[in-house]
Amino acid sequence: MRVLSNADVAALLPMDEAIAVIDTTMRSVSKGDAELPLRHVVPVGGRNLMGVMSGALGDPACYGVKLVSLFPGNPAKGLSGHRGAVVLFDSEEGGAVAMMDAGLLTAIRTAAASAVATRALARPDASRLTIIGTGEQAEHHLAAMLAVRDIGTVRIVGRRAEKAAAFADHARSLFPALDITHGTDAQAAVDGADIVCTVTNAATPVLRGDWLEPGQHLNIVGASMPGKREIDDAVLQRAELFFDYRPSLLAQAEEIISGLKAGTITEADLKSEIGAVLAGGQGRSDAQAITLYRSLGIVAQDLAAARHVLARAEAENRGTAVDF
Repeated sequence: MRVLSNADVAALLPMDEAIAVIDTTMRSVSKGDAELPLRHVVPVGGRNLMGVMSGALGDPACYGVKLVSLFPGNPAKGLSGHRGAVVLFDSEEGGAVAMMDAGLLTAIRTAAASAVATRALARPDASRLTIIGTGEQAEHHLAAMLAVRDIGTVRIVGRRAEKAAAFADHARSLFPALDITHGTDAQAAVDGADIVCTVTNAATPVLRGDWLEPGQHLNIVGASMPGKREIDDAVLQRAELFFDYRPSLLAQAEEIISGLKAGTITEADLKSEIGAVLAGGQGRSDAQAITLYRSLGIVAQDLAAARHVLARAEAENRGTAVDF
């Protein structure tokens, strides 16, 4: 078994390659070429959780499990809120062939999935980006959006002004050509935006439907557990709704669960999985439509990304080989 560190994942999974991997994976998922049980979550004290996500893919052929600790207090300590490991198994003989850090892998594949959706759904001329949230997903989403659209203007929104300012400074150091502003007023930042990414741990809405404008594209990424939500009912009513995987959407997306129960939306309002759009299905209806991609994150993305990392690690002889 090859053991790969956070540094190995960073070197072997650049954003452009991650986007290509996730594009292929989501097509496979939507044509039924995957076994994806819903994730199992175990409370481990206070607000902390352990998630267990297992699955198998036909293309690329692989299966495995992600074991991840969800510790929302970690970012305040300078640590990832998602820590754990992905374990891959050999599809021919069943042995464990790789184990790698799950935190960075999760962050990269999540942003890559938003990029795949943005490339398929956002207007081709989209150039003004707003990111609501300043955690680890904010940086990866910035890189991901730059990979699929010609972004010139970026607005950063944080609950705390100092965190928004710090992230904006960091983003300027990475991408000095961008016009980057920051603040705490989400409504002002959404005004005039072409693409909006919400990447928060918020339990209550940070994005409201009466702020939205025709032609926008939304990536709704945070609040991936029942009981939390980043958007209000008005967002659901105004947007064309796309998603990664219908079973997880119906089981884990609080705004969808609540909206269906209350009759705010119906299942007919749930347009399609993004993989179906990539395969030629209906995407944005017209230039004035507001499109929304609801990302819950599925283990198929982790497994495909991990398989890509392993293939590169074997080719470049990275990581540590361990005999059982």
